[in-house]
Amino acid sequence: MSNKDSDKEFKVKVGTKSRTIHVDYLARVEGEGSLYIKTKDNKVEDVKLKIFEPPRFFEALLRGRELFDAPDITARICGICPVAYQMSAVYAMENALGAILPEYLHQLRRLLFCGEWIESHTLHVYMLHAPDFLGYPDAIQMAKNYQNVLKRGLRIKKAGNEIIRLLGGREIHPINVKVGGFYQLPQKAQLLKLAEILKQARDDAQETVLWVSQFTFPLLEKPYECVALSHPDEYPIARGLITSTSGLKVKVEDFDLHFEESHVPHSTALHAKMKNKGSYLVGPMARYNLNQEQLSPIVKDMIKTIGFEAQCYNPFRSIIIRALEILYAFDEALRIIQEYDSEKQPASVSIEKRAATGYGATEAPRGLLYHRYDLNEQGLITNAIIVPPTSQNQKTIEEDLFQYVSNNLSMPDEELRWRCEQAIRNYDPCISCSAHFLKLERVHG
Repeated sequence: MSNKDSDKEFKVKVGTKSRTIHVDYLARVEGEGSLYIKTKDNKVEDVKLKIFEPPRFFEALLRGRELFDAPDITARICGICPVAYQMSAVYAMENALGAILPEYLHQLRRLLFCGEWIESHTLHVYMLHAPDFLGYPDAIQMAKNYQNVLKRGLRIKKAGNEIIRLLGGREIHPINVKVGGFYQLPQKAQLLKLAEILKQARDDAQETVLWVSQFTFPLLEKPYECVALSHPDEYPIARGLITSTSGLKVKVEDFDLHFEESHVPHSTALHAKMKNKGSYLVGPMARYNLNQEQLSPIVKDMIKTIGFEAQCYNPFRSIIIRALEILYAFDEALRIIQEYDSEKQPASVSIEKRAATGYGATEAPRGLLYHRYDLNEQGLITNAIIVPPTSQNQKTIEEDLFQYVSNNLSMPDEELRWRCEQAIRNYDPCISCSAHFLKLERVHG
């Protein structure tokens, strides 16, 4: 049997204790990479999450471009979370240029962000991660027994798409956001029509929370250093300070003082860590642990209904938090629509070019996303730095795998492989934008 004939190949080296397992192609995670596990004398010696995505050069492509080009260029980095990339860019540019936006523009951007959280989280919960908990290889096979459930997921995702279409100008790679605001504001009548769709989908979102809360979850508890934006008046999306479990509370401008990226030989993607601390966690579980008091009443009631813990440190249970954030995004979107009354106000504020450095951070569905830009007096970008959530979580993912494998060495190889893949999918990693991700190599010495 060859790799061309199957997605698995088992090799046993006769006369030795070594064994190698390859899983060449795994769907349901964005990107390509491989996992290397080495055990010896019933102990895990090494775990490497090897990323070999090709360089994409977006930071280099931004150099020499007008600052106003950044939102449209960065939106192309990801087809699943383009809003987060372009919004981090516009906030960084506005930070550099000292632009102050009226509150109604911040709220409309927040509404757009809600659409992205809904569609991204729903894709992950229903299509990418739920099959793991229900024992199916993919959502297609799962549909044979869960057709109505998946139809519910599609309804929810479509509602998120409608938000992005209205606010962003189109569903994929939105084009209505600009440095200083929007190109065009929605009409109140359009928002009210959208609200009717969102109200129905919010009911589906409540059913989603109840559904995923009944899954059986593997055991894995770790004292994560959670990192997320925090804001005194709202659940974090695009404003606030960078905070952490250990008490960090700094402005976005200070990101580089507390976090750093480094190259590791086994990965083309950089690893991020907290200076003098090491690995840390970003994403839904980090947001929840640091900011749950800012969730809306309907979400807090659902937390009580399902008996969910006040602090969650089992990454397998993060699927519940994603479902809670879907519900929150619907509720928040409806609040913004109800309060919106500024359609006759300007769609943007004026921008004056100057030499400056700007910083921006937002909460992408997968976690904190940081941008930094240097501008010259002509408003051209001279340098760009983008730190995506997956880069920040890579080291933590490796540590999860090390601990999980160490605790489950008695598992058969096939079951352990499945659980390792599931552990990676806990993070919904966006490594590149392709369809395959994992190659597992387990060596017993």
